[in-house]
Amino acid sequence: MLFHANKNDAARGLPEAGKTILSVAPMLDRTDRHCRYFFRLLAPGIRLYTEMVVAQAIRHGDRARLLDFDPLEHPVALQLGGSDPHLLADAAAIGFSWGYDEINLNIGCPSDRVQSGSFGACLMSSPGRVADCVRSIADRTGLPPSVKTRIGIDDQDHYEFLRDFVGEVSAAGCRMFIVHARKAILSGLSPRENRMIPPLRYDVVYRLKREFPGLRIILNGGVRDTASVREHLRYADGVMIGREAYSNPYWLTELEALLPDGRPAPNREAVMMQMQEYASRQIGSGVRLSHISRHLLGLYAGQPGARNWRRFVTEASRKADATAAILEHSLRHFEASA
Repeated sequence: MLFHANKNDAARGLPEAGKTILSVAPMLDRTDRHCRYFFRLLAPGIRLYTEMVVAQAIRHGDRARLLDFDPLEHPVALQLGGSDPHLLADAAAIGFSWGYDEINLNIGCPSDRVQSGSFGACLMSSPGRVADCVRSIADRTGLPPSVKTRIGIDDQDHYEFLRDFVGEVSAAGCRMFIVHARKAILSGLSPRENRMIPPLRYDVVYRLKREFPGLRIILNGGVRDTASVREHLRYADGVMIGREAYSNPYWLTELEALLPDGRPAPNREAVMMQMQEYASRQIGSGVRLSHISRHLLGLYAGQPGARNWRRFVTEASRKADATAAILEHSLRHFEASA
């Protein structure tokens, strides 16, 4: 295991009240531990989230593969999927003992696979069950989980539905809600379409914060530039960034600068050299370079020569015997292409 619970427990849990919260969303097949390490080099103060991990998998699966992370990733949250309060409590306790700073409950994923397991966005129609899950996790770990949700589902998209859901779940102990400002359509749309087709309604998230001033309300959905982040922070406690962070990761350095204790932006070349050192350690443990380098391909987005650089990294990393030195070599290739 890469990290065990040797961090001061008093420093763990949700961010303190009044603190601006910027984070990168949990993304399936994206925010694995290699990706999170890369993001952390770019933005030391931004909160990171794992891909959703099903609670049952933690009970019965390879926990090291599912849960391992590098200490550099802190603060990092474990996102859980499930609907059984006891199973979620077990998974949360394991995650907390593994060293995670926050447990997050997924009540936002609209995929058919997730629905078939009776969790994700469909649970918005069962606020009592979600409240039981929150209460069970809090009782077991001593810390309330956060909840990631939508503003509604299907025809249950009026504000009162969301207000009542948040009211009941917060009464069970949840103090932080990450709200995707689109409703989820549970039949007829793919997860990708659910990120694009239902209209964004930021006003609903703003209203939620006004009516629940004691809760931390984090806005998520369709945020792609720094000006928008600044605007949303006028009305919400924080902003969670999704796929824009993955396609243009150097943007995270701009967001880091918005934090009160944000650090100066590192240059791209320095980050690549740190990723080379990281990749060398991981390859020594049996990880293939392509599993790491695939997350780096957006680093030079918008820069001259970026396309040729991406092609070089992709093709060179694909070889079974690829070494971490390819990342340093890519910098020379980039300079020649620019």
